[in-house]
Amino acid sequence: MCHWQGTLSLFTNEEGGILDDLIVTSTSEQHLYVVSNAGCRDKDWALMQGRAQELQAAGYDVHLEVSENALLALQGPLAAQVLQKGVSGDLTKLPFMSSAVMAVFGVPDCRVTRCGYTGEDGVEISVPVGCAVELAELLLRDPQVQLAGLAARDSLRLEAGLCLYGNDIDETTTPVEAALVWTLGKRRRVAMDFPGAAIIVPQIKGKVKRKRVGLTSVGPPIRAHMPILSPEGRPIGEVTSGCPSPCLKKNVAMGYVESEHSRAGTVLAVEVRKKSCPALITKMPFVPTRYYTLK
Repeated sequence: MCHWQGTLSLFTNEEGGILDDLIVTSTSEQHLYVVSNAGCRDKDWALMQGRAQELQAAGYDVHLEVSENALLALQGPLAAQVLQKGVSGDLTKLPFMSSAVMAVFGVPDCRVTRCGYTGEDGVEISVPVGCAVELAELLLRDPQVQLAGLAARDSLRLEAGLCLYGNDIDETTTPVEAALVWTLGKRRRVAMDFPGAAIIVPQIKGKVKRKRVGLTSVGPPIRAHMPILSPEGRPIGEVTSGCPSPCLKKNVAMGYVESEHSRAGTVLAVEVRKKSCPALITKMPFVPTRYYTLK
């Protein structure tokens, strides 16, 4: 089974803001496979088309193709065990963030990627759109597989400390503010050959006014857009995502606060229905992730 390596990457604008977060997989020297957020499809496509036209004008052999595929996420500690029954390749040799093209339960030309937005082991299966329902039904024949909606995905990704585009990151946040500097390779930092580099790279070496942090609390749930308060009761930021954690039996949230208040262990407060509720800045992930890596 031939597999290729992927990574989380960001599209940025000239102001240093994040246009989208997406998975980019290098499948060969000539071919990149890109999975973007569906809600960002139009602006991502326009951006890539514009850049491709610039490169073509400069004499490079570049072109774009759209794959009419659907994406099924099979997640959880038994995901690989369930999937192994329907594929010929050995999934123990497919580590986190790598992908391979294979038939899945007889459905040909599926790209199976060892990833998912839950913090758990699992796969995302890119399947020709005409076969998506068929494959979903084939997977659901296994009694260990159940349908799960976005509410389950949202609590899982929040427990794993993963950003949701449009909530925790957007065109007004930079990778440094969002604690996503790790997506930016050393070569790119030195070359500064990407949109917004003049703003983002100095932030890496210096300071930013605000940072994304994790918060935990007990009592009423913390929700997006609630004000985060200093110990003195001064507004110092805002919650961007929050929910009760089914695993931890307390509230988890993330948001942005002034940098001087961003250290883990700092006791702050969140304004919930006009009442001040104590909240603790907590390192993320809140629940340890269990991605599958080769030993």
